[in-house]
Amino acid sequence: VRAVKMAPAGGLARGSWVPLAVLALLARAALALTERYPALSLLQQERHRQRHGPAGEWAEQYSAECDSSFLHFHESDCDIGGSSSCESMLSLNTEKILSQAKLLAEQKRFPFATDNDNTNEELAIAYVLIGNGLYDEAIRHFSTMLQEEPELVSAIYGRGIAYGKKGLHDMKNAELALFELSRVISLEPDHPEVFEQRAEILSPLGRISEALSDLTKAIQLQPSARLYRHRGTLYFISEDYATAHEDFQRSLELNKNQPIAMLYKGLTFFHRGLLKEAIESFKEALKQKADFIDAYKSLGQAYRELGNFDAATESFQKALLLNQNHVQTLQLKGMMLYHHGSLDEALRNFKRCLQLEPYNEVCQYMKGLSHVAMGQFYEGIKAQTKVMLNDPLPGQKASPEYLKVKYLREYSRYLHAHLDTPLTEYNTDIDLPGNFKDHWAKNLPFLIENYEEQPGLQPHIKDVLFQNFESYKPDVQELICVADHLGSMMQYETPGFLPNKRIHRAMGLATLEVMQAVQRTWANSKVRMNGKTRLMQWRDMFDIAVKWRRIADPDQPVLWLDQMPARSLSRGFNNHINLIRGQVINMRYLEYFEKILHFIKDRILVYHGANNPKGLLEVREALEKVHKVEDLLPIMKFNSKTRDGFTVNTKVPSLKDQGKEYDGFTITITGDKVGNILFSVETQTTEERTQLYHAEIDALYKDLTAKGKILILSAELGEVDAVCNLILSLVYYFYNLMPLSRGSSVIAYSVIMGALMASGKEVSGKIPKGKLVDFEAMTAPGSEAFSKIARSWMNLKSISPSYKSLPSVSETFPTLRTMIEVLNTDSSHCLKKTIVVV
Repeated sequence: VRAVKMAPAGGLARGSWVPLAVLALLARAALALTERYPALSLLQQERHRQRHGPAGEWAEQYSAECDSSFLHFHESDCDIGGSSSCESMLSLNTEKILSQAKLLAEQKRFPFATDNDNTNEELAIAYVLIGNGLYDEAIRHFSTMLQEEPELVSAIYGRGIAYGKKGLHDMKNAELALFELSRVISLEPDHPEVFEQRAEILSPLGRISEALSDLTKAIQLQPSARLYRHRGTLYFISEDYATAHEDFQRSLELNKNQPIAMLYKGLTFFHRGLLKEAIESFKEALKQKADFIDAYKSLGQAYRELGNFDAATESFQKALLLNQNHVQTLQLKGMMLYHHGSLDEALRNFKRCLQLEPYNEVCQYMKGLSHVAMGQFYEGIKAQTKVMLNDPLPGQKASPEYLKVKYLREYSRYLHAHLDTPLTEYNTDIDLPGNFKDHWAKNLPFLIENYEEQPGLQPHIKDVLFQNFESYKPDVQELICVADHLGSMMQYETPGFLPNKRIHRAMGLATLEVMQAVQRTWANSKVRMNGKTRLMQWRDMFDIAVKWRRIADPDQPVLWLDQMPARSLSRGFNNHINLIRGQVINMRYLEYFEKILHFIKDRILVYHGANNPKGLLEVREALEKVHKVEDLLPIMKFNSKTRDGFTVNTKVPSLKDQGKEYDGFTITITGDKVGNILFSVETQTTEERTQLYHAEIDALYKDLTAKGKILILSAELGEVDAVCNLILSLVYYFYNLMPLSRGSSVIAYSVIMGALMASGKEVSGKIPKGKLVDFEAMTAPGSEAFSKIARSWMNLKSISPSYKSLPSVSETFPTLRTMIEVLNTDSSHCLKKTIVVV
């Protein structure tokens, strides 16, 4: 029988070399040993914390997923083989360590305890070493025991754990840990904790399917709430949200009081676009744990996605009240404030985030963006350069911020150089290099051959200074307040669309400028565009809105696709929207699923009528049972050509050439089962398609200008009605063409509102809840149908005479500097004023 003896001064007995600092932690180590089943490793959590993907912004949840376990890590104050004073102090405390191990041994609170008390005592010593981070010592201790008893299961298991805890960044440790745990399974195949421990090692190595298999085996042996939660977490990481949801639900059925499992359940809803269900789960998690920061943060993000700014702000604030230094909440709150148009407040959050975490790329990028959007280019470009210097390590995936930042920096330099140049004298689409625009719009890495950088900041061009609302003349103040009101009329009341007061003001001013420009055109006045004085064309009308949309958010490339390089346009420039991808539903477009589904069913019948008339009856009967997109999957198998999926093209009828049709958008459905489906729509902007649409829009604009001139001379009701229909028809083709890389929807709607105001009609109704104007146009059977739908909610009324007294938008804000100044100006005064249009 082996016994561990006390060592003389200056040395310790084998396996008992433990620093003095450990002794204060022995009580914790003892408690830690009571939980025999470790959770997903912290290494796994860290790996996913750094991931950029659907689970990325929730990665901090993983750190909360840590049960107490006998694999606790503690730093020691004394190094092994350190000073003699260290050693003498250790000698004095060996007896305490041994007594602690004895207690553990007597109560057999460690894995695979034996019937031999002395063996158990030695095993317990090694497990205490593991509990205090002395892995090499523990491995030596277990190895010595295994030399005498090669199949001592507890020692094999403990050595495997120690190798795992040494660090899986060293593949040798990982391989040795897996080897030892597999040996244990071969000797003791019916112990769930070993399978769970092996899953613990496999998951951070990226061997997720093997880890899942081990957890499934552990569940078969002895199901528990914890095991279901752990397996659910791995399914969640794998983006299998439906299966993860089932596991979290089972876990909660076995133990309902689990705030972490409830949080994860909510996250599975969130990632599938089921925001209201997610919110209920997050609230339930908070009932179970009132100070649960991650639940408040997640609740805030869900409300933000729902478009509920006030509720999101309240949730983020509650998280920060619990911990004012919670970096991820500061980051998410800052991003929400930026996209709400509250740039000053957003900047405060990003600066605080960077004080706490100086290398946070998201906060650094957003800080640079916020500064530039407000016209503070020196600070903005300094922050952008810091992101650029943060090169990814070899083999590491570059962050989205790193990929975008060079485009933002080049565009920032361009904007700064043009701050005081009259907007009528230059054209961004022509000035920016073709390949730069092409790569930026497609979100490609900045690898542009022979690219010549924009000049650096010129010292004589000063940053934009804050402009006080009261410093504007009363008529300009009125102009700003009217713009705020008009912009708010364009807000979508649909999940995914957060109100943005900066965009509202920009597009309200665009609406007024369009109104004034169209009125001048109908009165035969020329306009100054791109350095030339001429009659306004339809593109000039849209360009007014484009310039305002661009400057409201410089992060987004709002570019004309037909101005891209010819090579890019000849291949087609796709505007792609996923409606369902895998298990993720795009809530923005949910209102249109049924409409698109009916269209698909009609096209399938037409297709089978032409190509498979014998099977038409069978297909028709099957289609009657189709109530959602996933129900189409079995029908694909009726025909060899559609087995793996199919595409359906919409058609846009011409007004110019009766009977002629243009390509609309393409609907694609592929997949083999529910949860593995892609349901998407896209428009492909080719040169040929663009020319066809341009011809249609040219004809309508020519007709509109002619009728507008008549209208100015004689405001007969019939003329007004004809002009309204021409405006809506023209924009119908614009929506179906989708000629811009971003922002087409709000740009087109501001043109509708401005041109209608020029005709003497004002939009007084809001866009109905769930409706998207661009999708109304794209899914309408023709321009007349779109006009009818749009007019049903616009509630057109005669324009207020007070609009005529408003100053000229283009003359009041002739440069980028003046545009940025007015967008920065506080608008709270407008709430106290009586807006002329109400």
